[in-house]
Amino acid sequence: MKKIGFFRLHATRIALSLIIVPVLLFNAVGVFNLGFVARLENYVYDLRLKWTMPGTVDKRIVIVDIDEKSLEQEGRWQWPRNKLAKMVNVLFDTYQIDVLGFDVLFAERDESSGLATLESLASGELKSDPSFDAVLKRLRPDLRYDELFAQSLKNRPVALGYYFQHDKQGQRQIGLLPTPVLSQGSFAEHSVAAMKATGYSANLPELQQAAASAGFFNASPLVDDDGVFRRISLLQMHNGALYETLGLAVARLAMRAPKVELVYEDGSRNSWSLESLRLGKKRIPVDADVAALVPYRGRQGSFVYVSASDVLQAKVPVDVLRGAIVLVGTTAPGLLDLRTTPVQESYAGVELHANLIAGIMDGSIKERPAYVMGLELLLLFFTGVLLVLALPALSPGYATLFSLFLAASAVAVNLWIWSVLQLIVPLASGLVLIASIFVFNMSYGFFVDSRAKRQLAHLFGQYVPPELVDEMAQDPGAYSLAGESREMTVLFSDVRGFTTISEGLSPTQLTELMNDFLTPMTKIIHGHRGTIDKYMGDAIMAFWGAPLADPLHARHALLAAMDMVVQLLALEDYFKAKGWPPIKVGVGVNTGDMTVGNMGSEFRLAYTVMGDAVNLGSRLEGLTKTYGVQIIVSEFTRAAVTDFAYKELDCVRVKGKERPVKIYEPLGLIAELTPSVRNELAQYSAALRLYQSQDWLLAADEFAKLQREYPDCELYRLYTRRVIDFIAHPPGADWDGSHTFMTK
Repeated sequence: MKKIGFFRLHATRIALSLIIVPVLLFNAVGVFNLGFVARLENYVYDLRLKWTMPGTVDKRIVIVDIDEKSLEQEGRWQWPRNKLAKMVNVLFDTYQIDVLGFDVLFAERDESSGLATLESLASGELKSDPSFDAVLKRLRPDLRYDELFAQSLKNRPVALGYYFQHDKQGQRQIGLLPTPVLSQGSFAEHSVAAMKATGYSANLPELQQAAASAGFFNASPLVDDDGVFRRISLLQMHNGALYETLGLAVARLAMRAPKVELVYEDGSRNSWSLESLRLGKKRIPVDADVAALVPYRGRQGSFVYVSASDVLQAKVPVDVLRGAIVLVGTTAPGLLDLRTTPVQESYAGVELHANLIAGIMDGSIKERPAYVMGLELLLLFFTGVLLVLALPALSPGYATLFSLFLAASAVAVNLWIWSVLQLIVPLASGLVLIASIFVFNMSYGFFVDSRAKRQLAHLFGQYVPPELVDEMAQDPGAYSLAGESREMTVLFSDVRGFTTISEGLSPTQLTELMNDFLTPMTKIIHGHRGTIDKYMGDAIMAFWGAPLADPLHARHALLAAMDMVVQLLALEDYFKAKGWPPIKVGVGVNTGDMTVGNMGSEFRLAYTVMGDAVNLGSRLEGLTKTYGVQIIVSEFTRAAVTDFAYKELDCVRVKGKERPVKIYEPLGLIAELTPSVRNELAQYSAALRLYQSQDWLLAADEFAKLQREYPDCELYRLYTRRVIDFIAHPPGADWDGSHTFMTK
């Protein structure tokens, strides 16, 4: 028995498994979005972050917390600006901090001092009271809280906070924006709405002018679909200019305000090629939204927290704040500055900025550059192909161990890349790929293979000879009922003049004749490893190359066709003895790509072939009568069986085909041709060359000679008529030598 190869054995399983690979590849490149993979990727990202974050307290950054204690002792927020001015002075003068950032907005004027009421009295009821006017003049500087606050900010490294609006309705412009870090035109207009601001709420002009810098503190446009803050926008655009986030503004002040530079992969100044920001010697990796992944150190409390009321009362130890980067923010739930993060559901927004500042200073911000997609695609492709090829060859136990090993290896390598190279390579898609291919293979083995073994012999027994069914039953997994495309050869045969034959016989005689005709024809086809597709009255359709792959399918089909003609000659005496007329057949054979499989409807299925190559085979059978031959093969079959001699019949365009095809009559093995056949073939070939070169007169002479020598040859009569017609009506210089048939 012929040994069946691995790929034939598992062709269906491999083909179906391979479908999973491009699905994950297309998801990775964004052709479509598998939502569950994205959610799983977020979950896996969060796990890696939790596993690898330091979990230590960074004492370089201190958060002055407007906490519940401060609100209880100092009153509800917002506090009078003179109190904030006192806080600023205490921080810089008493504690000698390095940099101060406010995660707070001061967009409205402070009227809490009562100065407006006193001014109204001075211009009204007490206008003529000199003593009141003198007291007011003396008190006025201390009651202008905004000015006091502004004075406390001057000449100090202080960054204020503000926020941008990103919805179409949010086009308000309140307060004064700081000087942009990059002027208009420094960056190509961005197509992502998350970066373009439509409006803003900024600080009072006198406060902004007094502060050294300012940064926006809202990152809501970049919140992931699950509501978790994993990224923070570093730059946002307004009117073409770029403004920095609060964390970046504070970090720049701490680094003595280096310029922000944009670093591109290819110098195109396009957002999609933006690679990083450069601050002096520091590099900050960013994505196309100019956003960085927040390098969380741990849960809330990864930085030193001190109560704002303790700062105001100078109760904080000096060494806690001296030389520190200080952020003023709030953890009080009532002030609504809590965020959902990968490390904690309720996380103080001010600590997001602290993590970013620490990450910039330490260079610990992980990156996800564009080429990571290429790396992900390579890993997916090779992992998928490895699994697709390996799992069918393994037992369920070993397949499980191998899949677990691959998954563990993928996690280990991914963590190494994460920790050592500081790169983020997607992991969820690879794990989904491994799990999907594993589950599919296990399911296929359980539900499909066992059923296929039971059904195969019954299904194919009606098409192929018993010895081939036995061969297939040794390995039923190698033969799929599903449609597939492969190179095959098809044969069509039809009885000539069947209608006339049937009219002269009774129904019983006709049935007996057809059985006596079809039985030996079927045996010949089976003997040459052919598959009977169907009987169509007096016609037979058969093919080679499926369900068993047959590298010699064209040769076997050609031999079957020639043996069928020989067998009919042997049946003539038998038919004559029965009183039946002799039978002649026309046979068409073609080789090409065909679709083979179990096709039909929900009521009836048949294992059959379809495609242009099949249709051409049927057309060739119909042309046998036109050319007066019993067998016609296409140029494709001729090319596949080179040790046979052929007579070139014509170059034709059959109905439904634009491309002309050369057709041939097979004469037998080249080595077995008789001298007379060789001479006739040489004479005919010379005449055909004259015909094809449009040398009509010489061609007419040659075909006339052939017709005189072989008066029963319909082919020579056909060409004689054509040449005479072309002498009278030449086809033109653009004639390609082909003949077009308008009917089937």
